Amino acid sequence: MTEAMMRSCAATVASPVEEIAQAYLSTAQGDASLALRRAITDALSDLLEAERRTRETGRMISRGYVRRPG
Repeated sequence: MTEAMMRSCAATVASPVEEIAQAYLSTAQGDASLALRRAITDALSDLLEAERRTRETGRMISRGYVRRPG
C-alpha cells in the first residue's frame, strides 16, 4: 500500500490501527517495508515484556502459597 493510499484510508476510517500504521509510515519517511519491520519489532518486544511480567507474577504467587508462617 502506498503512502497516499494509507493517508486516504486513515482519513476515511480513523481507526486506531490506521493511526498506528500512519505513525510508523511517517516515522519511516514513507518506507513501508521499514515501517512494517519497526511495527513488528515493537510488537514482539511488547509481547516478550508481557510474557516476562506474567512469569514474574506467577513466581510471586507460587512463592506466596509455598511459604508458611514461622
